[in-house]
Amino acid sequence: METILFLSEVEADGTLPPAALEALGTAKSVATALGNAPLVVGLVGENAQSAAGRIAACGAGRFLGVVGPAFSQPRYASDAAAAETICRAAQATIVVAAATSRWNRVLPGVAQRLQGRVDTHMTGWAVKDGVLFLTRWYYRQRMEAVLQRAQRPWFILTDPGSQPAWPGGAGQAAVETLAVPLPEGSQRTTVIGVQAPAAEAQTIRPDAKLLLVAGAGWTKKQADGQTHLPEAERLIRDFLRLTRASLGSSKSLVDLSGEGQAVLSFLTHLNQVGQTGSTPRHLKGLATCCHGEEPHTVGWRFISERRAINLDPNCGWARGKADVLYVADAFAVMAKLNALLNHQSGAPQG
Repeated sequence: METILFLSEVEADGTLPPAALEALGTAKSVATALGNAPLVVGLVGENAQSAAGRIAACGAGRFLGVVGPAFSQPRYASDAAAAETICRAAQATIVVAAATSRWNRVLPGVAQRLQGRVDTHMTGWAVKDGVLFLTRWYYRQRMEAVLQRAQRPWFILTDPGSQPAWPGGAGQAAVETLAVPLPEGSQRTTVIGVQAPAAEAQTIRPDAKLLLVAGAGWTKKQADGQTHLPEAERLIRDFLRLTRASLGSSKSLVDLSGEGQAVLSFLTHLNQVGQTGSTPRHLKGLATCCHGEEPHTVGWRFISERRAINLDPNCGWARGKADVLYVADAFAVMAKLNALLNHQSGAPQG
């Protein structure tokens, strides 16, 4: 019988990150589908007791913890040693973790140490005749593959936003603390602080419920024959401020800077969504001033509800790629929308 291990880091405040709760939901569902296989929880952090208590009702038979100040920071040497120790103690055959930067960096090496196999970016799974199959995307989410492996242990990294989160249930959990001897020099890397833009300057928000995508139409000449870039920047910034949405961009817009044209000052290639950009996962998406062609919409595969604003009723969004298409001027629509949001929030206009 398989033994399923859910592996996660613990945040400084004693909670689990949202992506980890999604991985926990996957691990629990897989364990149930495999004939109620044993489920083990493995936690890594400065202290694991609080986090274990928050998920005590998940049905795990054991809670294993590697704790201490040395494990509070993401570091390959300490994280790999902790994950290896937990996997051996749990005798896990299938290990499920969130595909965060921390575990994506570490678990392939742990799989090598344990003579196992690893698959990243899992977006779906199924059990048929007692055999687990995974679904994942390749080539910027343009090709889908179904995988099955006989090699054990099998490390599975779930893409954040692709799985339902475990709904939760607190209680009492006894954490078995494991001792992990760290190799010499493993703590040479130390996190001394975090540099991040101010909250109002941050435009990429993976946990936001809404994604706003700006296309190159914002920088083109409008009905009066003139460009209105300052107004475009103000409308988009105000919308992001009022909704706390995440900002995406088409490739054509971010590439304009290389052509010597005026661009939105707060956009970079990190905002790019689509075939050569990111594939975000938000509950809702609103595309403005882009045509909805295939390279753009590839990045929208996992957006639950898609809407678009475009003056062209025959644009790509109108051909089945958007749930709702507003044939209108994006400048006028966004100005009206911001006014309604300002009125709703009671914020001063302007």
